[in-house]
Amino acid sequence: MNIWLDASLWVGLALVAALVSVRLGISVALTEIMVGAIGGNYLGLHMLPWVEFLAGFGAVLLTFLAGAEVNPSDLKNKFKETVLIGIIAFLFPFLGAFAFAYYVIGWSLNASLIAGIALSTTSVAVVYAVMVETGLNETELGKIILAACFVNDLGTVVALGIFFANYDWWLAVFLLVSVVVIALTPFMTRWVIQKFGNQVSQMEVKFVFLLLFGLGGLALKANSEAVLPAYLLGLAVANIFMQNKQVMVKMRTMAFAMLTPFYFLKAGLFVSFPAVIAGFGLILALLAVKMVTKFLGVWPLTKAFKFTSRDGMYTTLLMSTGLTFGTISALFGLSHNLIDQSQYTILVTVVVGSAIVPTLIAQAFFRPETEKETQALPGDNPSPSS
Repeated sequence: MNIWLDASLWVGLALVAALVSVRLGISVALTEIMVGAIGGNYLGLHMLPWVEFLAGFGAVLLTFLAGAEVNPSDLKNKFKETVLIGIIAFLFPFLGAFAFAYYVIGWSLNASLIAGIALSTTSVAVVYAVMVETGLNETELGKIILAACFVNDLGTVVALGIFFANYDWWLAVFLLVSVVVIALTPFMTRWVIQKFGNQVSQMEVKFVFLLLFGLGGLALKANSEAVLPAYLLGLAVANIFMQNKQVMVKMRTMAFAMLTPFYFLKAGLFVSFPAVIAGFGLILALLAVKMVTKFLGVWPLTKAFKFTSRDGMYTTLLMSTGLTFGTISALFGLSHNLIDQSQYTILVTVVVGSAIVPTLIAQAFFRPETEKETQALPGDNPSPSS
């Protein structure tokens, strides 16, 4: 094995995905998924231990940054909107996908529960990447969507824990340590930034990484996933990062330049074109179940909260995405013999499809204008963002 040639292939594909993203004006996360699928099926791209680690850390860091973008005051001010949209965006597809898998397809009870959980998610990774690329993370609508994603995926985590968690002392240790660390993190982070911030050694960044690695390790010991505490940890430091935006910029640059390309390429790598062809009808049916149930749940709420039609459709479509927690849930089912390989392939393909299809539609037809775009002169020709 030549690690440098392997690395050049992965980074080269990430560069190709970035070029395609710029040329087509769509999210780089989506092009990385599609390029990863092509690489896995035709270019000999395969998983390696170091890629697995970088991709995993990319998901953790991206989830942390998404939590750090959720302003607690905005979450409080728009509590009703974010909580209701998040809960309904989880509940409707969970019940719909479970019922379809159990009663229509004839999957076992456990396999149907995994299907419901995997297809109930909203992709924090995709939504956050799109928010940052478009600048919508700075708008009220973007903050509502990010906060609703948090509530949605919290429902997914709770459901996975209720149905399949090992209720042992490791789980108790993980929960106790997480509560203590998350409670103390704002004070510790503020002190580290004030005492050692803006040094060449980047101690504040290393401190955050230490917390993410430590809680991630405890999560795995508790038979959970490393991304789960990352969101809450990001939410805990959101106010501090708002006051120290340079820290956020450093970590965001590191994430998007080096780590998240491995994660999104890996997500595409799981897609087997022959398996997609063989199960194409079932994949389309499950994708339709997820999108229809999300639409039936979220769209009426956006009208009730007086979103514009464009903003309501955009919100509904982005809440229909799935990737991080969807693939995690499917992999959990496979590794614990709750689903078989064919069911796993179908679920992962549906999850990846839900990351691509709703986002492409939202970005192409319903993307709201940011304040910067609104203020642009008619003769301006800004570079496309996605």
